[in-house]
Amino acid sequence: MRPRLLKIKDLFRPVGGFSYFLHLAYQIALPIVVFVLVRLDIGLWLPILVIWLSKWRIFAVRPRFWPANLRANSIDIIVGISIVLFMSHAGSMSVQLFWLVVYGIWLLLIKPRSSVFFVSLQSAIGQLFGLTALFLVKSDAALYVLVLSAGLVCYLAARHFFDTFNEPYAKMLSYLWGYFAAALTWLLGHMLIVYPDQDGAVAMPTLLLSAIGYSLAAVYYLEHFDRLSQLVKRELLFISSAIVIVLVVSLFYEGAHLIV
Repeated sequence: MRPRLLKIKDLFRPVGGFSYFLHLAYQIALPIVVFVLVRLDIGLWLPILVIWLSKWRIFAVRPRFWPANLRANSIDIIVGISIVLFMSHAGSMSVQLFWLVVYGIWLLLIKPRSSVFFVSLQSAIGQLFGLTALFLVKSDAALYVLVLSAGLVCYLAARHFFDTFNEPYAKMLSYLWGYFAAALTWLLGHMLIVYPDQDGAVAMPTLLLSAIGYSLAAVYYLEHFDRLSQLVKRELLFISSAIVIVLVVSLFYEGAHLIV
């Protein structure tokens, strides 16, 4: 077979193809566009719309594939919208720039990875950001809104986590975690405590669900790779139990303080 002659234009062709660099430029431009739209202060609907438009490929297939595509991209959408809300509630431009950098790291370094570790990290970030943003902007919303939203965020994070392990009971376990999150939010929503104060960003349900959820996920992760010894299991359970106890005690303390 006659060898293919090398053309001059081939010397300037990127190894990954021009589409790779276009995609990279798009990923870099998206956080900047979101930052500029938030700074213009013309409403949150526009940067959130940009986040949704960036996921146009979800709907570029037959409608019967839309639910699966939405679920597969749900964590990315949750993180994007959460960062928009974090930017809008930031007290200074420097904090907004910090969230711009965080979003860039998410899009360029974390989201594209498909290993078990990075998918687990994506789930953890999605749940933390989603719950934090929920109670940041909707802490005074009707209780059923908080309950349904928290349950949905935790269900999607759990489904994203379990799917990477090919867990046969992924759907059932995800529904259980979403139900637990909804029930805990309903219980704590009657007296919602936000740290460091009522204008803070981290609510009690977020802290409890993070402590319990991350501990259970760590146990599952280590067990899956046969690296879970009895000592590590006890350490994880002890640390998570200690965090939960401190949070519950502070909850009763705050409740007693409010009653007095």
